[in-house]
Amino acid sequence: MTGRHDAGRRWSIGEVAQASGMTVRALHHYDEIGLLRASERTASGHRRYTERDVRRLYRVRALRSLGVSLEEITNVLTDSSDDLGAMRDLLTAQLRGLEDHAGRIQQLTLRIRGLVGQLDKTSMPDPDQFMTTLEMMSVFETSFTPEQREQLDGLRAALGPEAIEVAKTEWAGLVERLLRHVQDGTPVDDPRVQDLTGRWDALADRFHAEGADGERTKAAAQRMWDKNSEEIGNTLPRPADRMRELVHYQERAREAR
Repeated sequence: MTGRHDAGRRWSIGEVAQASGMTVRALHHYDEIGLLRASERTASGHRRYTERDVRRLYRVRALRSLGVSLEEITNVLTDSSDDLGAMRDLLTAQLRGLEDHAGRIQQLTLRIRGLVGQLDKTSMPDPDQFMTTLEMMSVFETSFTPEQREQLDGLRAALGPEAIEVAKTEWAGLVERLLRHVQDGTPVDDPRVQDLTGRWDALADRFHAEGADGERTKAAAQRMWDKNSEEIGNTLPRPADRMRELVHYQERAREAR
């Protein structure tokens, strides 16, 4: 390894992506804009994140959860040090956000308990009560925030049904070609695999916004797949286990870039 900055454990980009719920592409984006660069590289050029890098990523994600833009985060991290006081301030702010979130969960809990109480009295809650509760549930049960869903719907509408059908056909072709490479055991750094994965990513980019907003919806989609791959896989043109294998194959291909 080169450029050793601190002692302790090292993480690959895949390990960091999996632990943080981010995509490898999002971490590449952070690297490109100078927000988070892996301190070390292996002899073959693969990124290795140090303990200091992990702390920096935590600060980035925590600030994002508080609504701070990536540009503002860059300035904050430039002007602040990686010390106990700065980390304590950040954790305190994050804790307040989580407490607010817990409060909203408590509100939903009380509302549903109230509906159960009405049923216990043999009284059916009126539709407005169910609608209000459904709106509250959607905040907690979906992988995308309301803003992200609105953003994705807007992009699909802008593309139009014809372009979406063309994209579906192109995607089906990429699935077939990549699955053949999976079956043949083609190395993930093979130029053919890298080209197909790049085309897959470019196709996906059409359905996501540019910049940080797009990276967040991609990460949300990845989390949705990770949690519900069996159910989602059953709706796809190939068996769920093969699609999961394909997704993992592509993740390794992106790491090899």
